[in-house]
Parts: sequence; structure tokens; C-alpha cells
Amino acid sequence: MEKLTALLNQIDSFVWGPPLLILLVGTGIYLTIRLGLLQVLKLPLALKYLFSKDTDSSAEGDVSSFAALCTALAATIGTGNIVGVATALKAGGPGALFWMWIAAFFGMATKYGEGLLAVKYRVVDDNGQMSGGPMYYIEKGLGNKFLAKMFAIFGIGVAFFGIGTFAQVNAIANAAKLTLGLPIIVTAIILTILVTLVTLGGIKSISRVAELLVPFMAVFYIIGSIIVLLMNIDLVPSTIALIIKSAFSPTAAGGGFLGATVMMAIRNGIARGVFSNESGLGSAPIAAAAAKTKSCVRQGLISMTGTFFDTIVVCTMTGLVLILTGAWQGDLEGAAMTNSAFSQALPGIGQLIVTIGLMFFAFTTILGWNYYGERCTEYLLGVKWIKPFKYTYIFLIAIGAFLKLDTIWILADIVNGLMAIPNLIGLIGLSGVIVAETKLYFKQLENEKQLNKRVA
Repeated sequence: MEKLTALLNQIDSFVWGPPLLILLVGTGIYLTIRLGLLQVLKLPLALKYLFSKDTDSSAEGDVSSFAALCTALAATIGTGNIVGVATALKAGGPGALFWMWIAAFFGMATKYGEGLLAVKYRVVDDNGQMSGGPMYYIEKGLGNKFLAKMFAIFGIGVAFFGIGTFAQVNAIANAAKLTLGLPIIVTAIILTILVTLVTLGGIKSISRVAELLVPFMAVFYIIGSIIVLLMNIDLVPSTIALIIKSAFSPTAAGGGFLGATVMMAIRNGIARGVFSNESGLGSAPIAAAAAKTKSCVRQGLISMTGTFFDTIVVCTMTGLVLILTGAWQGDLEGAAMTNSAFSQALPGIGQLIVTIGLMFFAFTTILGWNYYGERCTEYLLGVKWIKPFKYTYIFLIAIGAFLKLDTIWILADIVNGLMAIPNLIGLIGLSGVIVAETKLYFKQLENEKQLNKRVA
């Protein structure tokens, strides 16, 4: 078993090594250039679209664009925003947060392209539901069924053994036991019942819960973080200066921190950033495809805001608190480090903020990945296999709290990275379609404005 674990660790390091990170960020840079800094220039419009319905009466889809984004954010805003940021800072120092920002900035262009293609190439399945995502735009756009099937297989693997189940269930069970004193078996039973009630209702049920929980959990956690920052407002300028300085120079050791090179900051910042916001992995466009909209560009813009909220907002809150409290230099790791930082800044309630945030983040991730796995299953095997997938998923949730399967988690990380490869090939291969659709949409928008001016 030790030899197998060592081998999987080597494969994991290779998969998530420089080639994939360069491909992930490189795709974002390439799309940013071709789209003319769309993630900056069109962000105000994207935020406007986020809170307004598509008025086109012919718009097709299962849920509203906002609900689709909330479903995607449900899967995206997870333990990575609390545990992942702590892991990145522990290994790469404060500079890792800067490189998370860089990954997110270019990742917004990637997420835009994913959302656009998801709507453009989506189909209606045999149950009358929208089905879309990388498997469809790779097959229909690129004409490559092999890569499309590979993506779907890897997607099911991640849903079953990685992001969707064990990591999230363990995070909830451990947090409930540590802070609330709940026995693991009680947490497992409650969690299994809740997941069953929500997921058997399909995308509409999942999106309703996501619409309710995602804004609440994000605002709750952000407010807690802002209170900490306001209480230490005098340290914020020096903290930001340290982040920028550490991004380009080695970080000295201190406390339990062993020091970090610039390369360690870059690698950990980008890897954890991508793991958190999932730009380029191909998961979020599966939810985007369910949106009620006529315009693929409009949905692309809305999808783009997901990366902005996940990393630029939520991860930044966690990172700033960890750095200004000095927790990143201590002996603790992961959720324990974040718990310590908030407890130090807000004695009594700090740990509760992290625990509640972690539990909500992890629960909604379970729901989001259930839908992603369901759509991948439907693509490969048809609608008759959706229920067997759901029952298997619920079973894995039920047993997940009792498992300590480090080997499976490493395997899941590998599959997670492999899932990105066919998706990125699809994005690069269809970049011409993304650009053409974007130009056409904004040309039509400009023509409508000119027409309205003449009429007025």
C-alpha cells in the first residue's frame, strides 16, 4: 500500500506539475488576449446580467441564469476556500495569494469561454432536461468523441471519489465533532438524509437550495472576515505589501514556517487557485448549460463572475486573515490553521464562523458535484443510468465520514487534473467560435443602442 501511495503521489505531482499549470494559465492568457481583456471591460455588464432575467421569451433552459451560477458556485466554493488557501500559504508563503489572484484573473476569461460554449452546444436529453458541458462542445464543436468520453469518465471519477464526496463529508464530520461535539455517525445520518432529499429532485431542487444557501454562506463568511480585517485595519497595508513582495522574492522562515521560494509560491498559488475556482477544469459549464437563456455570450459573462466571487473575493478574505494574524507561520495546517486565525482575531465566535462556513461550503459542493456526475453519466450511458448514479453517490456520502482513504484522495486529485486536459483542448480548439460569438453579440448590442437613440 505504501508503494502504491508513493507511486500515486508521483503521478499526482506530475499531473499537477508545470505542464498542466502552464496549460491552464496559458489558455486563460490566450483567451484574454483574443477577447481583448473582456474580464475587465465587461465585468460591470456581467454583474448587471447576474441580477436580471433574460427578457427573451424564447429563452430555453431548466433554471434561471442566477440559479445556474449558484449551482456552479455551490460546487466551486468549497473546502478549497478555507483549507486550500491555508495549504497554499503554508507551502508557498504569502506570495501564493498573489499568484491565486493571477490564476483567477486569467481564469475569468477561461470560465467565460466555458459558459459560452456550454450554452451554444447544449442538447435536450430524453427526460426533456438540458444537458451540456465539455463533453458536448468537444463532441459537437471539435468532432472528437474520444476526448468527450474521457472528460465524462474523469468527471464521474471526481464526483464519486474526490471533490464531490469523501473530502467534503470528512470536512463536515470533523468540523461538527470538533466545534459542536456531534458524533460522526450522527453527522453522517443527517448529511445522508439531507443529500438524498435534495439530489433526488434533480437540477431544479439542487438549484433552489443553491440559490438559498450560496449567497447566505458567502455573505456570512465574508462579513466575518471583514470584521477581522476592520479590527486589524492598521495591519492591512503591510499585509498586502508582504503578499506582493513575497510573490517575487523568497519568504524567510519563521515560527513553524520553513520558508518558500518564488517557484513554490507560484506553483502553490496557481494550483490551489485553480482547484478552488475550477476555471479550466470543465465542471462549471455543466451547470451553465441548464440556464434559461437565449444568448450563449450572456451566460458566459455570468459564468465568469463565479471565478471573481470564488477567488478574488472569498479566497482573498481567508488569505488576508491568515496572513495578518500570523497563523500562516504556525505549526497548524489546513482548516485548523484557519480556525486558529479566526479564533485569535475573534475569541469565542471566530471558530464558529469557520466551522459554519466550512460545513455550508462542503454541503453545497456535494450537491453541485452530484449534478455534474449525473450529467456525465447521462452523456455516457443515457438517462436510465441517472438514478443508479444518484443511489451510488448517496451511498458514498453515507460511508464517507468513516473512511480515511488517503490513496483514493490522491487518485481523485489525479483524475481532477486529467479532467482539465480534454476541456482545455476543446477551449483552445474552439477559441475561434468563442471570439466570433462574442463579436457578433456586442455588435448586435451596439446596433440596438444606436437604434434606440434614433427612436428617442
